[in-house]
Amino acid sequence: MWQHLQFLDMLHLKVSHHPMLIACHCEGRGWKFWGDSNLKSKFWGRSIQLDPVGFLALEFDDGEVFQWSKVTTSIYNLILGKIYCDHYGTMRIQGDREYSCRLKFKEQSIIDRNPHQVQGFVQDKSGNKVATLLGKWDESMYYVLGDIATKPKGYDPMSEACLLWKKSKRAKNPTRYNLTSFAITLNELTPGLKEKLPPTDSRLRPDQRHLENGEYELANAEKLRLEQRQRQSRKLQESGWQPRWFRKEKDEDTYKYIGGYWEAREQGKWDNCPNIFGQASLENSAD
Repeated sequence: MWQHLQFLDMLHLKVSHHPMLIACHCEGRGWKFWGDSNLKSKFWGRSIQLDPVGFLALEFDDGEVFQWSKVTTSIYNLILGKIYCDHYGTMRIQGDREYSCRLKFKEQSIIDRNPHQVQGFVQDKSGNKVATLLGKWDESMYYVLGDIATKPKGYDPMSEACLLWKKSKRAKNPTRYNLTSFAITLNELTPGLKEKLPPTDSRLRPDQRHLENGEYELANAEKLRLEQRQRQSRKLQESGWQPRWFRKEKDEDTYKYIGGYWEAREQGKWDNCPNIFGQASLENSAD
């Protein structure tokens, strides 16, 4: 799926079905972002642990590149109680020039009255801590110049902290799943957009559209049909199928965008894009 917004262009593509692997490419003013991701899950009875596999990269127009990977996510109380999630572990953001960063996501405990804390630092190539980062992953993050560990006793870092980001206010009329305004637009089909999209675009997925419209029985029926089609199409990948707009580079484990999508969209040329959401052909069904 490609999203064309006022401030960025973003493409997500499933490049592998088994194992499931999603690659992405995003371009904005003065930067571009890419990466791929997969999940390894562990079920613990009342909770599930999700360990991300893959890495993400951000490159600025001056050529400086930063790479990082995500931390572990766990979802608790799957059977009884209020469901909640927590992110924990160490995130290392490695730059290819002067600076790198290390962030520690604190794991929430049962008696923790101040959960979701994140703290870390930015250091230069010599190992000197040039800034301290602190905050919460679900509220806001701040930075303080220097290493706060060297400050005198009783020092309050928030007295000199500068805001990096904070979460937006909740919508006055929240949706069923508390989606943000931005998240809602990701599945929006604006006038004239449908005709420009390839038949593989996820905004054309019928079960997803039925679910959004509250048509739950239709959504479930379509989901089952598409899953059956997906099982039939596995033979394509096993016979050497390659994603159209992403490739793995030599000696690298990640997928990168090779171009061509935006040009195909301008020309409306989707000749090599199968109608994956339509009815399966009799030939494929027989297989």
